[in-house]
Amino acid sequence: MRSGFFFFILFLSSILAQEKATFAGGCFWCMEPPFDKLPGVISTTSGYTGGKTKNPSYEEVSFGGTGHAEAVRILYDPNKVSFKKLLDIFWRNIDPTVKDRQFCDAGNQYRSAIFYHSEEQKKLAQQSLEELKSKFPVIYTEIVEAKEFYPAEEYHQDYYLKNPLRYRFYR
Repeated sequence: MRSGFFFFILFLSSILAQEKATFAGGCFWCMEPPFDKLPGVISTTSGYTGGKTKNPSYEEVSFGGTGHAEAVRILYDPNKVSFKKLLDIFWRNIDPTVKDRQFCDAGNQYRSAIFYHSEEQKKLAQQSLEELKSKFPVIYTEIVEAKEFYPAEEYHQDYYLKNPLRYRFYR
């Protein structure tokens, strides 16, 4: 009986140790892999956030007008990976000097943004942005409070694993 209780406590503590981070950096297909490879990342989910339309579809978001950005929500263990490290990965995988586009994708739905979930995340995001401003005169990446996140359709989840050839061609 005691060992069952011990495992329950471990399970409970692992759930409590999870935190969320949400980043928009162009196509969400390209944002999942760098985070999935990182020790301490529990999961990544492609989806939509930052807009006004409830439960948007891929078609609605990709045509514009919903206000949503394609984004990736990351569940991570802060005891194994810091939010600062997640920010470093984010900055290395986007181009913060362009407005409303990332690489071959153009439109407000492909803007770059950090959606913070706490005041600590906001502070760290702003500090990292200030560091970048010393290297680049103009930065268009937004730092905004996280709101409702809508997971994308199942065929978008782990796209790079399900369609490796098409993903490599796209990337």
